[in-house]
Amino acid sequence: MEANLEGRVALITGAGRGIGGAIARQLADRGVKVGLASRRGENPGIDGALARETDVRDYASVKAMVDATVDEFGQLDMLVGNAGVGAYGPFLDVPMEHIEEMIDVNVKGLIYSVHAALPHLIKSDAADLVTVASEAGRRGLPYEAVYCSSKFAQVGLTAALDHELREHGVRCTNVCPGGVATDFAMGRGRTPDMPQLAGMMQPDDVADAVLFVLTRPRNHRILEVAFRPVTEQSWG
Repeated sequence: MEANLEGRVALITGAGRGIGGAIARQLADRGVKVGLASRRGENPGIDGALARETDVRDYASVKAMVDATVDEFGQLDMLVGNAGVGAYGPFLDVPMEHIEEMIDVNVKGLIYSVHAALPHLIKSDAADLVTVASEAGRRGLPYEAVYCSSKFAQVGLTAALDHELREHGVRCTNVCPGGVATDFAMGRGRTPDMPQLAGMMQPDDVADAVLFVLTRPRNHRILEVAFRPVTEQSWG
């Protein structure tokens, strides 16, 4: 039996479009009140949502978004850490600014988001932390060394927090998709004409997995969901 999410409150980072936008729409369709954090403060067409420009690299910006969401909706029950950036290529060819951005957004951004949201999640009687990581956080992939490092960090953080937060009733889950056809990393290792895009999953496929996790009965928790396109090569 699925858990009823009606009236719950979720904060999604990286929510303006792509995977984050799809997650936000599916949650809103289930009656969840959503706070949408993104670099541009975009709202992907959700009535009643709180959309705010948020830089996850800046703890003050993240905390302000968390506080605004709680002020608007009165509580916080779910954090979906989805904000992320990527850059692919031979290790020595990846520009240093891209390396720093992947660490700042993917690693520090998730840590900041959890740190700001956790005091509110602990107060909820049905809290969830969902990290949208990657298959790149489960195994090393060629030409993705720094991206893999950042995603391994996300998976490790969430897995460690499961031990710490279970007794507080906060479920912690890593969602680790393979390739998804979005504008992610375009011009930074991906190109619009690359043939692999045709076989990749869609943002709603990832949102379906997140929704499945969040609607499980509260007597159990899902620690990790890993899934990949059938067309994707199996490394590692």
